[in-house]
Amino acid sequence: MTAARLWYRSRLLCWVLMPDHWHGVIELGALDSLPTLVQRLKCNSAKTVRSSHPDTGHVWEKGFHDRALRDATAVLATARYVVANPLRAGLSRRVGEYAWWDAVWLRE
Repeated sequence: MTAARLWYRSRLLCWVLMPDHWHGVIELGALDSLPTLVQRLKCNSAKTVRSSHPDTGHVWEKGFHDRALRDATAVLATARYVVANPLRAGLSRRVGEYAWWDAVWLRE
């Protein structure tokens, strides 16, 4: 998810991989479009999954859902919502217990 080649123009602020979907907050670079970026993400991650599990069929559904975030307050609130998904789904009791997530704020 965080391979530098996917995000060389844009910035992945946070993400969480759930059992049946992926959430991410992305700061788009000037030369990127969201459909192109999502296509790169899906293509590269599907290749990675299939290299480890060759019998895997369809990895991603077509399309995606997006929402524009216009200010820093909305970005932070959405990021908190995203990383708390495993808690709401009952997959962990604390954010740090769930293995499949990350956020740039942890590294800054």
